[in-house]
Amino acid sequence: MHGRVKLKSTAQQEEEKRKERDKKLKIYVAARDACFSKRKEGVCDDEALQLTQQLLSSNPDFATLWNYRRDILMEMETVKDEDEVQKLYEAELSFLESCLKVNPKSYGSWHHRCWVSARLPRPDWARELSLCDRCLSLDDRNFHCWDYRRMIVKMSGVPVDRELAFTDRLIGSNFSNYSSWHYRSTLLPLLHPESPESPSPTREPPHPSAPPSPQTHSHRVCEEQLLKEYELVQNAFFTDPNDQSAWFYYRWLLGRAEREEMISCVYVSRNEERVAVAFSRPVNAQSVGLLLVLDGQPQSAEWRSVHPRFKHSPVWICDLPPGTISDITNEHNLTVHWAEKYTHRDCALYTGRTESWCRDSATDQELFRSELSVEKTSVLQSELQSCNQLLELEPLNKWCLLTIILLMRALDPLGYEKETLANFQTLKEVDSMRSAYYSDLCSKFMIENTILKMEYAEVRVFSITDKNLTTLCHLDQLLLVTHINLSSNQLQRLPPQFAMLQCLEVLEADNNSIENLEGLYHLPKLEEVLLKNNKISTLADLQPLASCPKLKCLDLRGNPVTQMANIESELAELLPSVSDLLL
Repeated sequence: MHGRVKLKSTAQQEEEKRKERDKKLKIYVAARDACFSKRKEGVCDDEALQLTQQLLSSNPDFATLWNYRRDILMEMETVKDEDEVQKLYEAELSFLESCLKVNPKSYGSWHHRCWVSARLPRPDWARELSLCDRCLSLDDRNFHCWDYRRMIVKMSGVPVDRELAFTDRLIGSNFSNYSSWHYRSTLLPLLHPESPESPSPTREPPHPSAPPSPQTHSHRVCEEQLLKEYELVQNAFFTDPNDQSAWFYYRWLLGRAEREEMISCVYVSRNEERVAVAFSRPVNAQSVGLLLVLDGQPQSAEWRSVHPRFKHSPVWICDLPPGTISDITNEHNLTVHWAEKYTHRDCALYTGRTESWCRDSATDQELFRSELSVEKTSVLQSELQSCNQLLELEPLNKWCLLTIILLMRALDPLGYEKETLANFQTLKEVDSMRSAYYSDLCSKFMIENTILKMEYAEVRVFSITDKNLTTLCHLDQLLLVTHINLSSNQLQRLPPQFAMLQCLEVLEADNNSIENLEGLYHLPKLEEVLLKNNKISTLADLQPLASCPKLKCLDLRGNPVTQMANIESELAELLPSVSDLLL
């Protein structure tokens, strides 16, 4: 038996481990309590520094201790000269490296290192960048390290081209380095910016007494560099077509434009004595400086969003004082000023007209093509050809299919409509787990196409039936629509955004799965609602209709709510204006 190791039983091993844990815990708790006691007494000495170091070495995510440690270090700064402070913080950086070995993604450790680096009298930026290189070589998606590196680069003045070369190196060694692609997207506009655009003709000059307009930095990249980036990213996704990192970066390259912030439409109704204003993005009209001028006289307008749930909305409305514009024999000129953006929109209400509006058409603004906005069509055509070549090699690649859809949308949404729908069907089969997302995106594109067709025909009727529509969007573009037909789709609700349809008179939504009518809120002109064969089951579901003052016809045949006892009398009480009720 000599020379043989005596094996302990499992129970013995577990008991010894428990005792060891208990022993360490007692030491830890004692040190923690001592730290808290010292902090409460305001003691900032070497012993406190050692205690916090002891605790943080084993648990670097104890935020309270990092705060206490900073108090101690700042206190020590007051009694030491510059060289001593330099040594103190250099020792702190060495200690932090040991903490990062315990947890490379410790929020507390990285935050404390940022603090120390900012206070170091003579920082060694080369050392800090080297540390970042080592950490990223172990985990190239350590976002704490990426944030710290960006701070070091900014503080030390590292040239942008040097950082861009750094991303070249990381991407060259690993195309799947998503963080490097993202970092590259922040550097390119700084190093290769697009030439400044000329001022928009729709923007009015600021008043002499107004504050200067803030200058917004362009996130666009010059076309020469874009072409080089396309080549780089194509090398990546031709090498590994299923890696999403390069595809996301490719989407960013293609989608560089932002829509101009503007008043897109002003609508005025003589009968309701109401003004509705649509913006190119959601705003809070109560805080952005919106001024209504009627016949040269500023009005004290009280703006409200179209639905109580919206503090920010693309559509806002206000009521004019009774009798202001009700006389049909009078002509009125109205102007809405958006002071924040130094822009305005005029609207004239002529004699004999009950309503008027002024807006840019969706086709003129290319509202739905800003996601992919490279100016030259030839560039997009070339990119579409490259993606089609890849699709021939990888016919079931979801990233390639989705990118082809987006390129087609940018080039000619109506001309490529058939191919787009076919690609969506393939996407749902290839990536069935995300079929609901593709259905919603397809619905979005179909709505956009329908709006474009409606614009070309110059009508106020919106109809999209039997298209498997699953969601509603761009409802701010339907402010002027009087008749909407959404029958025979797969809609489950009419969302709050539906309240933007301030001119709507007739709603057809038969044969869906609608069980929520929240969006039918205070639509001032709504007269007829057809909801046959949906899933409305309670009177509470119909409550939003009670706020529609002109509602006369309501068709609820085929809904569960019609099976309720006394439903007719209950509805008569809820909706007294309805004279034609079909159950």
